[in-house]
Amino acid sequence: MSDEKMAFFSHLEELRKRILISIVAIGIGFIVTFNYSETILRVLKRPLTTDLIFSRTYPFLRSAPRQGPPVDLFFLAPAEAFWMHMKIAIFAGLLLVLPIVLYQIWKFIAPGLLAHEKRYALPFVVLSTVFFFCGLLFCFYLVLPFALNFLLTYKTENLKPMISIGNYMDFTTKVLLGFGVVFELPLVIGLAAKIGLVTPQVLAKNRKYAILAVFTIAAILTPTPDVFNQTLMAVPMYLLYEVGILGARILVKKPAVTSQEATEGV
Repeated sequence: MSDEKMAFFSHLEELRKRILISIVAIGIGFIVTFNYSETILRVLKRPLTTDLIFSRTYPFLRSAPRQGPPVDLFFLAPAEAFWMHMKIAIFAGLLLVLPIVLYQIWKFIAPGLLAHEKRYALPFVVLSTVFFFCGLLFCFYLVLPFALNFLLTYKTENLKPMISIGNYMDFTTKVLLGFGVVFELPLVIGLAAKIGLVTPQVLAKNRKYAILAVFTIAAILTPTPDVFNQTLMAVPMYLLYEVGILGARILVKKPAVTSQEATEGV
């Protein structure tokens, strides 16, 4: 067997190992969170029952109970409620063991890094966890209430919402996870710059393309077609792009001039 094939199968084996550890960790998280699925469901229903209200005075943005008749959740099949609790526990279990999953991602890409670069494992796990949860919180407290309010009130005067719990959970978790992943952008940019895939100069030079890209991605990922909700995602994404450029400049340092090179230059 050639060296290339051996290396390929070695990478597959390493990937299988990391995926297996991640699945086991998520399974343990599932066991821990399953008993609290009712409590988690009450939390996840909050964007459905609250409105965000802007004001010209402090605190400028506040939450209030949604006006009009309450919106209830239904299950339309005998097993739907049961599977909903399973999905909630899997979602919460993933969040509970997220640092472990991210560490497995780092362990998979670490063999391709230099020895001095492998010491970034702890900052990678900590920062990626922080960025992910910032994305979740931003989506939960800002994007989802606006999006749900738009979807439930746009041309629905003669309609009554009857939302199944399965559809609501699928919608909510997909949007939350989408924002969590998007908020990893600075870390991805910094890591790509560190291993030489991009440079801060190229990233800064192509800002106009980045603006186009973030608005396109926001149009795809946001659950509503209105410009306001798309902007709620696009503006933070572009700010994260700028943070990524700053991080890339910090991580990618110019090589120091050796004494021999300095002597030759004289």
